[in-house]
Amino acid sequence: MKAVAYYESLPIDAPNALVDLTLPDPTPGPHDLLVEVRAISVNPVDVKVRTGMPPADNQPRVLGWDAAGVVRAVGADVSLFRPGDAVWYAGALQRAGTNSELHVVDERIVGKMPATLGFAQAAALPLTAITAWELLFDRLQVPHADTPSGKTLLIVGAAGGVGSILVQLARQLTGLTVIGTASRPETAAWVRELGAHHVINHTQPLAAELRRIGVPEVDYVASLNQTEHHFEQIVEALKPQGRLALIDDPTQLDVRKLKAKSVSLHWEFMYTRSMFHTDDQIEQHHLLNRVAAMIDDGTLRSTMSEHFGAINAANLKRAHALIESNQARGKIVLEGF
Repeated sequence: MKAVAYYESLPIDAPNALVDLTLPDPTPGPHDLLVEVRAISVNPVDVKVRTGMPPADNQPRVLGWDAAGVVRAVGADVSLFRPGDAVWYAGALQRAGTNSELHVVDERIVGKMPATLGFAQAAALPLTAITAWELLFDRLQVPHADTPSGKTLLIVGAAGGVGSILVQLARQLTGLTVIGTASRPETAAWVRELGAHHVINHTQPLAAELRRIGVPEVDYVASLNQTEHHFEQIVEALKPQGRLALIDDPTQLDVRKLKAKSVSLHWEFMYTRSMFHTDDQIEQHHLLNRVAAMIDDGTLRSTMSEHFGAINAANLKRAHALIESNQARGKIVLEGF
């Protein structure tokens, strides 16, 4: 099968940062699906792994986790899918990635693809939808609601991949007032289009920006990037007994600054269930099916913003470079080999 991989951690502009190659077709295990990959998207985790985790013994490592495709074969114990099903998923960090024509994945972290989306539009969503859903409902424990609750959520980095679906989920499924941050006119417009009640500029002090829109403090903060840079302002902006959730990797945080307000700190990592084979890992299957239903009924929309063409090393290098620039809006997708 065709695939794109890396042999060593190199700058993305190096000729061999990512390479096209041919690998043996994978074989599904008992709970696995063998999926013919039709489209993928690229996430910051792809960049983090490529730059920080060189493969052992100079063996090729295939990146990529988001995928939309068609089930070609199933393992002996599979019960949720059959060949021919269109599926979407975000894979497992400890297994080979989706930048390949064929991919194996545990059925318990796979959902049925939305019927109203093409493969490229669908591939934009699984990893970020899982992350946003778990952050909002499992970590921050925001209740589902159809009416305004009087509570507020600040999303730092709302124009990125996770932010783009988190804004939608919070607006559609909770009673929260949703405040997103963005620093450029085009990203601010994107966040408003996705449903944020307010947009503020994260290049300015967050607490001052909140006061400017008449919000002295917030109940919840979802910090999606540069948490270390914004931490002091986040602490100031949070109400006493507020909740803070983050997904990035700050080198250090003085969490003692949360004590006076009794603020709780929550970390979201969507690979936890698949990495540790938790008893509830099938919740990601149910979650993806629910998101697919919301896509099909028009409640949610795809966050695809860039289509970079076929799945090959040259186009993936372009995608990695855009993510490394911190200028990406929504999700970058590639389709077909």
